[in-house]
Amino acid sequence: MKFSSFSKISAALIVALSLTACVEDGDNGTSGVAGTDGIAGKSGVSTFVTRDDVIKTNANIAYAAYSDALISASELKVVLESFVAAPTTANFALAKQAWLASREPYGQTEVYRFRQGPIDELKADGTLGKDDAGEGPEGLINAWPLGEAIIDYVEPVDGLSGPESPANAITDNIIANTTDYPTINATTLENLFEHGEDGRNVTTGYHAIEFLLWGQDLNKDLSGAGTRDNSAGQRPVTDYSNTVNACTSGTVATTDNICVRRGQYLVTTAELLIKELKAVTEQWEPVSGAHYKNFVAGGDVSLAKILEGMGRLSFGELAGERINIALIENSQEDEHSCFSDNTHRDIFLNAKGVQNSFNAKYVRIDGEVIEGASIYDLLVVEDQHELANKLRGALEATMAAAAVIDTKAKTGTPFDMLIQEGITQPNIKAVIDALVAQTDDIEAVIVALGVTTNDLRDDTDQDI
Repeated sequence: MKFSSFSKISAALIVALSLTACVEDGDNGTSGVAGTDGIAGKSGVSTFVTRDDVIKTNANIAYAAYSDALISASELKVVLESFVAAPTTANFALAKQAWLASREPYGQTEVYRFRQGPIDELKADGTLGKDDAGEGPEGLINAWPLGEAIIDYVEPVDGLSGPESPANAITDNIIANTTDYPTINATTLENLFEHGEDGRNVTTGYHAIEFLLWGQDLNKDLSGAGTRDNSAGQRPVTDYSNTVNACTSGTVATTDNICVRRGQYLVTTAELLIKELKAVTEQWEPVSGAHYKNFVAGGDVSLAKILEGMGRLSFGELAGERINIALIENSQEDEHSCFSDNTHRDIFLNAKGVQNSFNAKYVRIDGEVIEGASIYDLLVVEDQHELANKLRGALEATMAAAAVIDTKAKTGTPFDMLIQEGITQPNIKAVIDALVAQTDDIEAVIVALGVTTNDLRDDTDQDI
């Protein structure tokens, strides 16, 4: 797909999302006290907010967030193509920055998981319902941890770089094995995804691109002999050299065709990422999207799905699988973006997505604000003022705790250094505790609104 076609998506958003606007018709109310519009602690929202209003706003914001992810992935592909064509140090830095930028909107979409939506249950033909493997495209987009040995060279010092079972390893790696995989294209990468039904054999998605850009995070030096420090992966730009006899695989000189194949892998993975994100985004497109139409007509079933996604991401996925495992195991391999040291943003953005769903507010990558009827408003309208403020406060506490992790990483202490302190690490524990507390309040909201969800705490076996 050509990047220019995405201007059509932006144009469609302007029309479709104009349906989701706050009505500025009242004076500001103070926390817990109704303003002149009758809504406690929030101005400009009608007293006639309905459950259907909340559901429609949620769907419009989902479309905006996925569209931003799609647009930023398309921009990433353009930058990667430029880098592969001219593999300079400056272009390498731009490629990494484009990857980091692409993660910002996607991280906020993860709250739309765990609710039988297109990210979890989209079939290959574009229709909803579990495919033959029982999964939607989420794994192809964002699977981790990554057994990176299936993609490219790794240092033997990293014993966790392979598949879960050695029996599921391939000969050498895809880039180096020109005999078994003479052509690096979409078919090759998709056919080898989770090779041997091994969850670590990840060949596509954001984290495959991340590994190809940063390489392994072996810290102090390329051999991995040094102690863990605040640097990310150190893949050299010569791994993509197009100068004759200058290609490397890390510190080792190699044949020129390996650099060519590495560049092909990088661009092909970006193309596949766009393909999967486009399919999900189309399902959420207002009016015409099949999932959008069903979701906005779903009544309390859809309202329950919103709350279930918020709770399951908060507790099992984020607090448990994405934070607590890495903390108790002191494991870089179990941090979400382990090659780039961008895990602090994963944590912050996932938490932000939950808050977005409660507040019904999302800031697009171009600065446009999409907002409308929120769960907070609904709780107030249904005389649950105290609970509305309690959950709002819990979400704010989580964001404050996540902001500490974010700031520490930006000032030289990334997540993989913090976890070395173990389970007594106060800043990481604060995020986990806040996520658990907000899950308690989400469960209380589910009861108060009289909707039915699956267990919010079933997605991890972690004792948190």
